[in-house]
Amino acid sequence: MMKRELVIRALPRRLRRQQGVVLYVALIVMIAMMLAGVAMLRSVGTGVGVAGNLAFKQNATLAGDRAADAAIGWMKGLPAATASATLQNDSAANGYFASWNANFNPLTFDWTLDAVQTATADDGAGNRVRYVIHRLCKQTGSAQPGGGQECAVHGTVVSGGGGVFAAGAAAPTLFRVTSRVDGPRNTLSYVQILVY
Repeated sequence: MMKRELVIRALPRRLRRQQGVVLYVALIVMIAMMLAGVAMLRSVGTGVGVAGNLAFKQNATLAGDRAADAAIGWMKGLPAATASATLQNDSAANGYFASWNANFNPLTFDWTLDAVQTATADDGAGNRVRYVIHRLCKQTGSAQPGGGQECAVHGTVVSGGGGVFAAGAAAPTLFRVTSRVDGPRNTLSYVQILVY
């Protein structure tokens, strides 16, 4: 029987120098993949945060409807016999101003004034809703044209007589309800609507 001898030959010098290089390359690739994974995780987390903030903003804007309902409720709740006279003058206790304020800016307005009405301190979603009402007339007093009075009205409008009024019978005067909604996560939303 013949014995076989195992012959170990020395590797060429060129190959011996390359041993272990693959390990270094693999480690570098793994580190790069780990950094890419962390970056992707942070990106997904940011996207979820932005989507959440948009949801809070949308919820705060929808809460502005409560201010409109409260303002309309106050105006419709006035006794019919005195409603017209009541609406000719400011009523700060009710957040009502009988003339537009050309300088009114919801962003710079002091929402802590006593004249600001609170529709709800917390609507269940963490929104605080406040509002003010402006009659869209140039000055207090009667909304009828004359004496420099100008009012914005609902309907087909024509100019004349010192004011803007509907053709024919007196058209209803417009009122602007401006609301500010302070919500969770410092969400802030302003809503303005016109009612008549």
